[in-house]
Amino acid sequence: MPARLLSIPAVAAALDVDRRTVYRFVAAGDLPVVDLRTGTGRSRIRVPAADLDEFISSRAVIAPRPRR
Repeated sequence: MPARLLSIPAVAAALDVDRRTVYRFVAAGDLPVVDLRTGTGRSRIRVPAADLDEFISSRAVIAPRPRR
């Protein structure tokens, strides 16, 4: 089964951030993308859903225990 690919706006919505932030994650190499370029025009990148899930999991933190 082919991987599900998400657009940059969809990734931004899932992370509740601006799309520019998603592009920064991509530029930093933190978020892998697939480039669907169809010619010399603009690049058309997508993020595999599994890689987005892994990205989110890698940044998850455990909430500190409340003080008594």
